[in-house]
Amino acid sequence: MGGLPLSRRYLFTSESVTEGHPDKICDQISDTILDALLSQDPTSRVAAEVVVNTGLVLITGEITSSATINYVDLVRQKITEIGYTDAVNGFSANSCAVLVALDAQSPDIAQGVDKAHEQRELSSDEIWDSIGAGDQGIMFGFACNETPELMPLPISLAHRISRRLAVVRKTGQLPYLRPDGKTQVTVAYEDGRPVGIDTILVSTQHTPTIGEITDPAAVQAKIKEDLWTMVVLPIFSDLSVQPDENTRFLVNPTGKFVIGGPQGDSGLTGRKIIVDTYGGYSRHGGGAFSGKDPTKVDRSAAYAARYVAKNIVAAGLAEKCEVQLSYAIGVARPVSVLVETFGTGKVDDSRLLELVKQHFELRPAGIIHTFGLDKIAAERNGRFYQDVAAYGHFGRSDLDLPWEQTDKAALLKEAASRTLSSVAN
Repeated sequence: MGGLPLSRRYLFTSESVTEGHPDKICDQISDTILDALLSQDPTSRVAAEVVVNTGLVLITGEITSSATINYVDLVRQKITEIGYTDAVNGFSANSCAVLVALDAQSPDIAQGVDKAHEQRELSSDEIWDSIGAGDQGIMFGFACNETPELMPLPISLAHRISRRLAVVRKTGQLPYLRPDGKTQVTVAYEDGRPVGIDTILVSTQHTPTIGEITDPAAVQAKIKEDLWTMVVLPIFSDLSVQPDENTRFLVNPTGKFVIGGPQGDSGLTGRKIIVDTYGGYSRHGGGAFSGKDPTKVDRSAAYAARYVAKNIVAAGLAEKCEVQLSYAIGVARPVSVLVETFGTGKVDDSRLLELVKQHFELRPAGIIHTFGLDKIAAERNGRFYQDVAAYGHFGRSDLDLPWEQTDKAALLKEAASRTLSSVAN
């Protein structure tokens, strides 16, 4: 949010999608494949891409692994879990075609990932130099004190509503809902702080009729009433900012949403990167997460950047913090590290940068070790990455994510206080 003045009133909007959205189906299948491969072979190199359309799932990409898995079974199990079990939706776990077209990882990439540039040139024996970055690129991490999970309020609310849609559908509280859906929340800000909820938009797939209600207008009225009381209001229970009489509530603005999922639109892995991160509130390096093993810094370094930013905010050293990392393919150490607090830092950003370099390991092997990213799928009974593939990779209070820990906040606070004391003296 560095580009937005902090001394005026403005609106900011973020969106989320449900697990039944076509793009999110692809992300979850890609990460289900990753979970299965890493559970058997933690050294698997995975770049699994998925495409879905009416009655079709295509798995492609590059995979090098000693693991043996049944891709077709994995796909059908995940689609069933999401909720596409009825062929009337135009896409069903039991009837869709599953095509597999996979290659091995390029040996030109493998030689740099498996043995980092530093180790090849310097013969370093440091274990953290043992893995080079799987690609070049830039990654951003962000945190702010707008919500208990230290996420921007608009994306936090959008995700909460999306998750709640899945809960009421799967528990049978609102049995007429179908898996596809999108949410969007517009928050009013004054002087950089959220002060109100301007608009809440929910588009959710549904059956053509609800019980004896067949009139389309009456169906939409029933959906709107149910969503407000059973989906929207419950997600504000721990927040100070609440909807009021001025909040607009829009539901299925076209008038109905019966045809959805892959029947309504094709899906592709990695096409919801803003939903996966901070809802546009912070910058994004452009790399997607799902289907990528942790040597791909698009994923692992984005997790590390969030970890750094969250610990800085949790330590009370800034109200907002954005961290940028950049990497070169085959090189372990980041090419650059940047810390930006947008004028909210309690110590200078240059000092925060020094603390980050002192207290956080940002080489790929170190990130993988810190978070256990290569073994965590096996340790959690074969599912981890697929659970973050929907409803955001950050701020997930419903999941135990290693990069969401604030275990370095006290250390950073103490180190920063010594800096402030020395300046005062």
